[in-house]
Amino acid sequence: MNTLFPHTLTRQARLMGGLLAALVLALLVGIASPAQAGMGLTELPGQKGDGPVTVYYPTQAAEQTVTRGPFQFQLAPQAPPARGNGRLVVISHGSGGSPWVHADLARALVQAGYTVALPEHRADNYKDGSDPGPTSWKLRPAEVSRAIDAVAADTRFAPLLALDRVGMWGGSAGGHTALSLAGGSWSPARFRQHCEANIEQDFSSCVGMITRLTGGLLDGLKKLVALGVIRQRFDDDTPYTHADPRIAAAIAAVPFAADFDMASLAQPRIPLGLITAAQDINQIPRFHSSAVLAACTGCTRVAEFADASHGVMLSPMPPPERLSAIALALLGDPPGFDRPTAVAQINRATVAFFRQLVP
Repeated sequence: MNTLFPHTLTRQARLMGGLLAALVLALLVGIASPAQAGMGLTELPGQKGDGPVTVYYPTQAAEQTVTRGPFQFQLAPQAPPARGNGRLVVISHGSGGSPWVHADLARALVQAGYTVALPEHRADNYKDGSDPGPTSWKLRPAEVSRAIDAVAADTRFAPLLALDRVGMWGGSAGGHTALSLAGGSWSPARFRQHCEANIEQDFSSCVGMITRLTGGLLDGLKKLVALGVIRQRFDDDTPYTHADPRIAAAIAAVPFAADFDMASLAQPRIPLGLITAAQDINQIPRFHSSAVLAACTGCTRVAEFADASHGVMLSPMPPPERLSAIALALLGDPPGFDRPTAVAQINRATVAFFRQLVP
């Protein structure tokens, strides 16, 4: 110890201590900055006549209040993208869906460093719901692939992303898309056969949100008309699937799945995760998610809820006044359901799934 110049030693110690503290602070800021980054928002033109692709992404720009439909978000529109983890996740919305009902999941992914792209599925979105069901399901997987192409073609994102390993997440009809991209094979004829055998038990899956069975005198007529339309439109027994080598892992949330050949999902071509809701009355689990899990013993159970409905995949949930009575009955939360906790669980589990498989 230098006892001759104690004041000099003290000054040196203080200087070194200050430099060390500054260095530690800089390192901590550098480590924390991806998680503290804002969320940018932009819209890319679709490829080959597709609708727009909405992109959420990391940015260092300040966020502002942005209104989209009935929602308000804190976002940074058109802000310069920041380098995150270099990976992309594509989210496929459900029937009549929008990019806004998956904004909370997108934020969790962006905070983990991912860029998130949402294609607008043709004739089955919030602007145009004219042709949902099997007609849309044939198109959706290729629309996901072209959404990746759209991101790759954008000069802002192309230098920041490695698109050889892309994650994919889909809910409801988007879950059907995820199963197709994972190697599942389905056909419109299988859809027809399912509805012929189970029209009463799984009515909303076959008909959508046009009407419901109520136990009244008109139920018989509703089933008769529904089956007549289904038999007329869906007799194609061609097996449909879609492979994109860039997609490395997928999650299907409360998917429509009854029209799949379950043998084709026994060993998916990529890691496949499921999010399930036991109180789902829109896609009855025993025909859909539970059937997939029974066939695919190696699939990951990303999140399972005993008390959730079909709407667990949505966050934010559209305000009740913006939903029809049928949609509210099919998507609304059961009494006592803790939505914030469930949404947080889905977001954490989704991020963990992709961190492992799309690092």
